[in-house]
Amino acid sequence: MSTKKAVFDEAFTLHQLKHFLPAQAPLKDFVHHNTLHAFQELEFFKALRVSSTIFGNRTLLPLSNYRKKYKNGEINDQIINEIITVKKGKNQIDAWRKKMFNLEEPVFINPRIGQLRAHWQSDYSIDMDAMVRPKLIRLINAYLDQGIAIKGFPKQADGLLNTIIEIQEHSYAKVFNSKRAIKLLYKKEKSLSDILCLIVGDQRYYEQYLLDQQYTHPGISGMVCAIEKKPGALYAARPILLFEFIYLELLLELEALELSVNKNFRPLAIGADFAPEDIFREVKTTDYWEVLELWHTSFELMFHDQVLAGIKYSKKEELTAIKTQAFFCIDDREESIRRNIELLFPECQTFGTPAHFNILAKFKPEKAKFATQICPSSASPKHLIKEVNRKTTFKTDIHFNNNTHGFFVGFIVSQTVGFWSSFKLLLNIFNPKKSVGQYSAESDHMDYNSTLIYENKNNLKDEKDDLEDNLIVGFTLSEMIKMVKEELFNTGLTKNFMPLVYFFGHGGSSTNNPYFAGYNCGACAGRPSTVNARLFAQMANRKDLRKALVKQGIIIPESTHFVGAYHDTTQDTFDYFDQELIPEILATAHAKNKEKFEAGLAMNAKERARQFLLINTKKTPKKVHKIVKKRALSLFEPRPEYNHSNNALFIVGHRNLTRNLFLDQRAFLNSYDYKSDADGALLANILSAGTGVAGGINLEYFFSTVDNEKLGAGSKLPQNVMGLYSVANGVKGDLRPGLPYQMIDVHDPVRILTIVEQKPEIVLKVLKANPDTFGWYDKGWMKLAVYNPFNKELYILVNGSFQIYHPIQKVVPKIENFERFIESSSNNLPIHQFN
Repeated sequence: MSTKKAVFDEAFTLHQLKHFLPAQAPLKDFVHHNTLHAFQELEFFKALRVSSTIFGNRTLLPLSNYRKKYKNGEINDQIINEIITVKKGKNQIDAWRKKMFNLEEPVFINPRIGQLRAHWQSDYSIDMDAMVRPKLIRLINAYLDQGIAIKGFPKQADGLLNTIIEIQEHSYAKVFNSKRAIKLLYKKEKSLSDILCLIVGDQRYYEQYLLDQQYTHPGISGMVCAIEKKPGALYAARPILLFEFIYLELLLELEALELSVNKNFRPLAIGADFAPEDIFREVKTTDYWEVLELWHTSFELMFHDQVLAGIKYSKKEELTAIKTQAFFCIDDREESIRRNIELLFPECQTFGTPAHFNILAKFKPEKAKFATQICPSSASPKHLIKEVNRKTTFKTDIHFNNNTHGFFVGFIVSQTVGFWSSFKLLLNIFNPKKSVGQYSAESDHMDYNSTLIYENKNNLKDEKDDLEDNLIVGFTLSEMIKMVKEELFNTGLTKNFMPLVYFFGHGGSSTNNPYFAGYNCGACAGRPSTVNARLFAQMANRKDLRKALVKQGIIIPESTHFVGAYHDTTQDTFDYFDQELIPEILATAHAKNKEKFEAGLAMNAKERARQFLLINTKKTPKKVHKIVKKRALSLFEPRPEYNHSNNALFIVGHRNLTRNLFLDQRAFLNSYDYKSDADGALLANILSAGTGVAGGINLEYFFSTVDNEKLGAGSKLPQNVMGLYSVANGVKGDLRPGLPYQMIDVHDPVRILTIVEQKPEIVLKVLKANPDTFGWYDKGWMKLAVYNPFNKELYILVNGSFQIYHPIQKVVPKIENFERFIESSSNNLPIHQFN
């Protein structure tokens, strides 16, 4: 994959940097993605080897970890032999087993990146990073600041370098004192080569030098790329280009060299006794990498085989006595609440679908300055939903008054109210309560009792000239019909509607948590899906819409009422919207449903709590639920919930495929009815949308687990929020993309297995029609299996085609007592079936 060029090409180098640098968005838009996205065109294990060799990160667990899993029974001999047979041949089992158990972990070899800039230390005895990075980080954080700074940068709308010039001209504290640096700053036609020729000297080394330079702080460089690509990523716009960022850093380096060496310093590459390195040259495999691949594939198959055995051998019964229906997000955290509700309320039929509920829009709360996206981050919505008649008011708090930053008021407040604040903090340890520092969907997103403006004022004319913020306010009736029809068709509910149909959005409340968006709905770009659930119910209850749906083949009885609702996954609570609109004849049924849902929530809280320290999960579900609710409010709790930890499955099919299985909150469940999709058109929509979402979540957890310091964010405890847009260790550290340790410490890094209920030939046709989606599976970044409901056989994707698969495990263990079962271990539990 070599990309080396004989002559420095500035545009090509900038493009290459944007491709390889981290691509994480600001905190408000925190959405999971494949950490190694730059290598996704390569086969999975080759990509891991290449990334590790070039950048020095760990991309799989150490050999000692896999051997420990073998000793603990998480990998067995039968699985190892099966993997060696498939990958190396049956006659190679003994030879490769010896290597797997005896090969030594190699001594760490320096990565290819960073070798050129290391000569500053060896040849000049200077630490360039220590001299430049603190000032660079302070400047960029101040420039990008979204509200922490008391006083903002001047003229931020004119771009980074123009802002620096403004400071240079009008501030007592100059950014630069070097005459050469100042002259280059003011130069009208700027080029990186102008400075590189002074610092590096030989253009054959320019590309390598810039790659080395930017990977000393990949977090801040990646953030600059993300904002350049999507300027709307920040509410308060801060135009910035990677070119400007690098130009500024080079100027700082130039000045540092003049001050620390002398003005006539020798450029780094002039007279160098080393050749420029092609960082991206081919990376060859070794026994070490092949052994790692065998171990890791064995570890994955141990779990995947259990799941496939469960799919094949468990009971599959159609529901006959249905009393109510409930829609949840495909999110893996919703797998367990669906299962617990179904166990205690067997007459409830549940469905899984991305919880934007096919609504592509932005939402603007009343009195808000900005609209926020409530659909997948990859979408470009053209519509706006507005909130009016908000009942909840935002209360002021003296602790957050700007005057406290001044000397006199700050001194008075700290000596008076400050004592009470300290007491409140101490009290919060023993009795956590809701505070102004808590993020919740009701107070920070949509007021549950407000009014949503979702209908375009020219609805009857089907015109769209009602604009605000360059967005169309509301939808026309024809657009609403299309959204509701597609959502119901995609999930397979087109007939047999029950009197009450619930649509549950979801999100998570937490306190003092910069990763709050990661706890919300990924299908809503890191926001709670409250607006979507409430809006879908309001649209589906419209008589004019239902009348139009009849012509589309969907008959919703007049007796059916849709209820929008919200699941707080951290506290395990349900909130219901517009309950006053529920017909009186259904009020009693709704009250009974709420009681049964509450019992399911309590059991779900108990199930989740087995992984929390300091909670006695042998208590009753109600008592554990009460503790879990308080825990979510604690200012000192770094793990309000474990979010997507241990996600490992994406299952697309009818609920009866998995309804009788315990999947341990590890599965994304997307409802799909193969009977109404003979040509795979519906499946194509589901896989094109769901593959990237599930794969992105899975791989970010995967890589943040195997190398939490380089591919993750490290511990959350020493982190500071920088400018309300990212986090860093200390005040001068690089930004930390990826996930913190407290979100992944219980995660098992396995690739996600997608299981589709359909004929294998239809699945293959659908995937090959979309090369981007097919690439996730064909290159091995996700695994794929198909359950054929017509012949009851399983198939797995191997080298671009499906092969029949017979699970190694033949018996699926049964759960005799569910409460005792979840109390038995705080670790991941094997796949079981219910009696």
